[in-house]
Amino acid sequence: MVGEYFADLLVDDKVIVELKATKAIVDAHEAQLINYLKATNIEVGLLLNFGTEAKFKRKIFTQRKK
Repeated sequence: MVGEYFADLLVDDKVIVELKATKAIVDAHEAQLINYLKATNIEVGLLLNFGTEAKFKRKIFTQRKK
């Protein structure tokens, strides 16, 4: 096992919410959320940043195989 990771919030077993309080949303924050989605059966994630200016990003990772 590489390590354990925990999302900040899980809403109704359908949405992962990752909270930040940094100057800006950076690629590493988005990658962290995508990795949470990949590791679960959850397809929708929200990245909320409450830094200097409140911002958010919605990420979707489809688990279905085509």
